[in-house]
Amino acid sequence: MLKRMVKMTFQKDRIADFLVIFEDSKNLIRNFPGCQHLELLHLEDQPEVMFTFSLWDGPEALEVYRQSDLFRNTWSKTKVLFAGKPEAWSMRVAAEV
Repeated sequence: MLKRMVKMTFQKDRIADFLVIFEDSKNLIRNFPGCQHLELLHLEDQPEVMFTFSLWDGPEALEVYRQSDLFRNTWSKTKVLFAGKPEAWSMRVAAEV
C-alpha cells in the first residue's frame, strides 16, 4: 500500500473554484483502479493550504493514474489556481503500533 500526500496552496480568491473541481472529480479519482481511499484536508488556520491524502495499491497504480486523461484534465484545471508550488510525498508504513 502506498500513501500519497499532496500539498497545494491556493490563491485565496480561487479556493471555491478548486472545491468545485474536487467535487466534480473526487468520485472518479476514488474509483480509479488502484485507488483505495481519498481525502481532502486543509490547515485549520490556513484554509488556502489543502492536502489530498490517498491510498494506492502501489506505485504502479499511482503512476497509471498520473498518466491518465482524468489526472491530466483535473490537474490542468487545478494548477492555474495555485499561489505556490505544490509538494507531493509518497510513503509506505515503516512501523505500526
